Amino acid sequence: MRHGKKVNHLGRKAPHRKALMANMASSLIMHKKITTTVAKAKALRVYVEPLITKSKDSSTHSQRTVFAYLKDKHAVNELFTVVGEKVASRPGGYTRILKLGNRAGDNADMAMIELVDFNDYFSGFGADKAANSKRTRRGRSKAGAEAKVENKTAAPVATPVAEAVVVDETPVAEVVAEVETAEVVETVAAVEEVTETPAAEEPAADAEEKSEDKSEDA
Repeated sequence: MRHGKKVNHLGRKAPHRKALMANMASSLIMHKKITTTVAKAKALRVYVEPLITKSKDSSTHSQRTVFAYLKDKHAVNELFTVVGEKVASRPGGYTRILKLGNRAGDNADMAMIELVDFNDYFSGFGADKAANSKRTRRGRSKAGAEAKVENKTAAPVATPVAEAVVVDETPVAEVVAEVETAEVVETVAAVEEVTETPAAEEPAADAEEKSEDKSEDA
């Protein structure tokens, strides 16, 4: 029966469980992420996060306290020199648990526990996403303003083209009219010449006939 059991014993006695947590915490600090079962990962998170909080104060007392839990001087040195400086501005929540599915042999529920600030992919992804969202908003506003400016500038550009077309059509019409009037004048002149020529020739023919008659009479 469970009856007030607040700590997961992980199927081990207290000394074995403490040694397990110390070894897993040292591995997490040295490698920044480890793969284990979900139950052990949850127990390790409760065990290691207070130690990471202790690392923000790099005093001799804090180092001795952490060493009493980890039993590894290399892990303690890594915790106070690298991890403590990295998480100095984070007010808790130093680890992340990602479930990986079930293990092939015994079907155990597996997970990966890692230090949040040392995952470049997720931290960079969040920063890039925030930056892209800000850029997108600014880009839309600028694009709208530029589109409005382009629309305003596009209208005056189209007007001279239309005017040029109209101006170009007018001289063509005038030239056609001039050509037509010139052709009409030429035709009128030709007709007048045709009509005037016989009238001028007739008096000359009559004069010739009279001169011939006079010569015959003589």
